[in-house]
Amino acid sequence: MLELCSIASGSSGNCICVGSDDSHVLIDAGISGKKIENGLNAIDLKSQDMQGILVTHEHIDHIAGLGVMARRYGLPLYATPGTIDAIKNVKSVGKIDESLFHPITPMEEFSIGDLEITPIPISHDAAEPVAYRIKKDHHVFAVVTDLGTYDDAIIQELQGLEVLLLEANHDIHMLETGAYPYPLKRRIMGDRGHLSNERSGQLLGELLHDKFGTVMLGHLSKENNYEELAYEAVRLEVTSGDNPYKADDFPMYVAKRDAVSPVLRAQ
Repeated sequence: MLELCSIASGSSGNCICVGSDDSHVLIDAGISGKKIENGLNAIDLKSQDMQGILVTHEHIDHIAGLGVMARRYGLPLYATPGTIDAIKNVKSVGKIDESLFHPITPMEEFSIGDLEITPIPISHDAAEPVAYRIKKDHHVFAVVTDLGTYDDAIIQELQGLEVLLLEANHDIHMLETGAYPYPLKRRIMGDRGHLSNERSGQLLGELLHDKFGTVMLGHLSKENNYEELAYEAVRLEVTSGDNPYKADDFPMYVAKRDAVSPVLRAQ
């Protein structure tokens, strides 16, 4: 069994729990330790049950609670060397015991309990960001957020998924006409920014296969997107795209900003 649950997902904070019967990890800790604990309690888990935190990158909406979780529970932190160095320069995270940092190498698989984890390099304006593919037996999940673009290498690494949490960050029209300053708009829409709803749907269309299970859209912008819009835009891209599948062929959810998602399972 493999399961995934979003504790929080959005531009204001991200934390995902992935696990099996025997092992659980967090992917990012971008909300307070108290909110993480409450979220885990809602799915009958505790922070002490986690065997580590996989960090995607050092932006504060992914590491705000990292220091607290590390100090309070002694949780090992897995991140690329570039991300580890960057985390150490974020003063608000506080001091973290050096022994808790476990450097990982992009595209080199490592294990935590019975979970086989592969960090996949992505394009984002951070030190050394990654997405994560997680495998247990024949089940394969992935968490892919904070990427401005994607290429054939990423598509190849994400084949055969059963469950995918995928960024659908912004609606391009809302972003273009919204209040953000021009340089920030450029950054978000750039190749090292975030995936729009349309680009998210296009990437999803590249990953669908006959045994694909469920997709959960995540990391929605508070100012430049909303749940119904992301949901419908991604569905439209899938259905009208150059692939044999339709949006009705599989379940799709949108992860909420500050509420625990349904638990997605593969038995």
